[in-house]
Amino acid sequence: MRLLAVTGATPMASIAFAGTDGFDGQLPGTPPRGWTCGVTSGGQPKWTIEADATAPSPPNVLKQSGQGTFPWCVKDGTAITDGTVEVKFKPVAGREDRAGGLVWRWKDGYIARANALEDNVSLYHTEGGRRITIKYMNAPVASSVWHTLRVQFSGTHIRVSLDGKPRIELDDAHISGAGAVGVWTKADSVTVFDDFSFEGK
Repeated sequence: MRLLAVTGATPMASIAFAGTDGFDGQLPGTPPRGWTCGVTSGGQPKWTIEADATAPSPPNVLKQSGQGTFPWCVKDGTAITDGTVEVKFKPVAGREDRAGGLVWRWKDGYIARANALEDNVSLYHTEGGRRITIKYMNAPVASSVWHTLRVQFSGTHIRVSLDGKPRIELDDAHISGAGAVGVWTKADSVTVFDDFSFEGK
C-alpha cells in the first residue's frame, strides 16, 4: 500500500493525494489495515483480507461477504475534491444484488456501481444516507470475472468507465468539496476487490 500527500510551499497551496493498495502483505481473515469500513442503513457487512489465486495482483484481495443495505469501505487519510479513483473487482455471488462500486467525496458523496445481475452501470449521489439515482446505462458485467471500474471527477464533471470504455459522462452539482474515496457494495453482494488506486487534490 502507498499513500502520498504532497504539500506545496505555502499554506494556501493545495495538497495532492496519490495512492495504491493491492491488499498484499496483510493477514487473510483480518479487516483491511488503513481502511474504515461500515454500512449505510443497517446490516452486518464483513470486509476482510482474503487470499485469491485469481487476483490481478496476487495473493490477496479485499472481500465483502456479509450483508447490509449499502456496505462501504473507505481509504483512511484521503480528502479529495477533484481526481481519479479506480479498482478491479469481481462480483462473485448475490441473489438480490451482485455488484462492485466506487465512492468519492464521501460521506455524503457519489457512488458508481456496476451490477452483474442487471448488466448496467449506475451513478448515484447520497443525501442523509439516502441513495439517489442520477443515471444508469446498460453494460455487460459478467459474474465471476474481473472488471475495472474507473471514475474521473473534476468540479461538476464526472466520467464513469467500465473495462476501459466510458459508460456515463455528465455534469452534476449535488456534491462538492473534499471527501474520502473507497469501495462499495449493496445488499447480499459477495464481491472481491484488488488494485485500488487514486490520485487528486
